[in-house]
Formats: sequence, structure tokens, C-alpha cells
Amino acid sequence: MSLLFNLSKNYIRILDDRIFILPFCNALTQIREKHKLNPQPRLRNPTWLTKKNRVIHDEFVTRENTDFIKEVVRDQRSETEKRLAEKEIASNLIQWTPNLRRTGVIARKIGIYPLWLKTGERISTTLLQVLDNHVIKYYTPGEYKPLRRRIRKINNERGCLLLGAESTDPTTFTKEYCGIFKDSGVIPKKHLARFFVSPEGILPPGTPISAMHFQVGNTVDVRGLTIDRGFQGVMVRHGFSGMPASHGVTKTHRRGGNIGGGGEKARVWPGTKMPGHMGNRYKTVRGLKIWRINTKYNVLWVSGQGIPGNTNSIVTIYDTVLPLRKPTEPVPFPTYLLKGDEDFTENIYDKEVHVFNDPSIIYKE
Repeated sequence: MSLLFNLSKNYIRILDDRIFILPFCNALTQIREKHKLNPQPRLRNPTWLTKKNRVIHDEFVTRENTDFIKEVVRDQRSETEKRLAEKEIASNLIQWTPNLRRTGVIARKIGIYPLWLKTGERISTTLLQVLDNHVIKYYTPGEYKPLRRRIRKINNERGCLLLGAESTDPTTFTKEYCGIFKDSGVIPKKHLARFFVSPEGILPPGTPISAMHFQVGNTVDVRGLTIDRGFQGVMVRHGFSGMPASHGVTKTHRRGGNIGGGGEKARVWPGTKMPGHMGNRYKTVRGLKIWRINTKYNVLWVSGQGIPGNTNSIVTIYDTVLPLRKPTEPVPFPTYLLKGDEDFTENIYDKEVHVFNDPSIIYKE
């Protein structure tokens, strides 16, 4: 008869009045762990983002003082926006090449609208409104530290450009969050996003970015947060057709069917399509063409209806990374410089789009 004890990570075995001390062995204590081949992404804030919203307390401020504070904030906001509009970008502009990486923009998904081509074909587009984007800060490749370290060597290191959009009342934010905008001279923004840019594409803090950052006919990538659908079955989550709705089928009409387990494997492979949580994940749609640009309201008409997110949700737009769809002609680099005396049309259409204001029939004498 033998007894087994655990003492200071060693095993003491008593057998026939003799004591044997065995080293720690993993085989004696097997712990089954979850497969980490395809783990779910961790929904956590980046290192450069501090706590944003604060708790609004009743500070016993009278209504007259409250109105006075709002008036002061409004005046400072208008003065800041006027100063940023008149700011001149001191930059040594260089010619754009396909190897250079520009910054992106923060936009809002505002709806879906059809367009017609000159051939009579009807296409569906999504309207993305570029908010009042301003450059907040630039992180050099040495200052920026990603959450996940890369093992392989990076030859062309890129910096991180922090952008903000949609100015609002700074009293609703925390002191630490407002400190991000201190050096840039910009009113605190509701939304922040970071973009990796080439060292030649650095923009000074406070630089405005409009919809003219892109050109009609170019291809972009759009990233957004998908709609949260909750727990869904395989028919909704993965598009399964389900079982036959005929005689002999009992309580398996919307199930996934056989999930394996036969033959040599005798188990379910990791990554099998099964019911689970659907949505609330960041997805990127690549290779979308810009068909129309409205310069007055900074609206982009982008092809397709599959842009992730609800209506009025925030998305990020940047130049596509697809090698065969990159721009062939030079684009504004590092961004489009707004000039006060410049006059351009309100709507810019692609050459394939039919403009209803143009005459369709022309008579010549």
C-alpha cells in the first residue's frame, strides 16, 4: 500500500516503509487548457488613451454662472477654430510615391444612397461624412510602443499619428483626457484614432484634414465596429441553410448538423463554425471606390453597403493596402492643404458617374 503527498513541489512516496522523494512532474498533474490557436481579441483601451468621461457633480453653481461658463467655452472654441483655419502649414512638400504611407481620417456613417453610371447601371453607395479632423500628436517610432511586440525585424519603421474628431464641451471630460490636447491647441475631441504614417508624412499638431484628403476614383479601406447581434445560431452567424423542413426531421431544423468526431481525429477541430456571440468586433472592408465627394459638407460616396457599423457610427478611412488597387496618380501628400482664396466645385463626380444636372441630349445646328 502506498501514500502520495505533495510537499514543496516535490512528491514523497511511501512504499514498504521506504521514503522516496520524486521531483515535480507535469505528467502527474495534467491540466487541460483551452486551445489558443485563434483566441478572441481583448477589448481593451490602448496605452495612450486615458479615462475619458467624468462624473458630473452638482457643484451648486447658479444658472447665471452656468450660462456664463458655457458662453466662455463657446467663445474660446470659436477663437480656436478660427486660429486653426488661418494656420499655415510649414512643410517641405515632397512628391508622393506608392511606398509612402499617408494618414487616414475619422468619419461618420450617415446612410446609403444610390448612384447611376453613364451606362445606365445602378450602384449602391454609403455616405461617410468626414468630421472636423485635427492632428493632435505625433509619436515617433521610438516613442510608440505597440501592445503586442513583433519578433521579426521591421525595416521601414513608421510613426503613429493621433487624430481627433468632433469638438465638444471640455467640461464633460476628465482632466487627464483634456491634457492630451494641451500642446496641440485644439478643443478636446470626442473621438480619437491613430494611424501609422511614413516619416515623410508627419503633420504638425492642429493641422485640419478634410474630405479633399482623398480623390474621386481612388480606393480606400474602411474600418468600423460591427453591429452587436448577441448570441446567434449557425444560420444567422455563419449563413448555414439548416436541415430539410420535411418529414422525418425532428428538432434539428436550424442546427448545424455533424461537427466531426469520426475517423482518426475523434474530436472537434478548433475554429469549427458553431453558435456563439455575433458582432461587436472591429472589421475592415477593403477595396472600396470613391464615386463622389461633397466639399461643402465633407461627404464621401463610397461603393457598397457592407461597411460595418450602425447608422451614425464612427469609422476610420485610410488608403487601401491592396497592392493592385493603390493609386496610380499622385495624391495630396501628406494631406490636402486648404487655401483661403481657392474656389472649387461643391460636388466632384467620378468620370463614370452620370450627373443629372448635365444635359443628356445636345442639339447642334
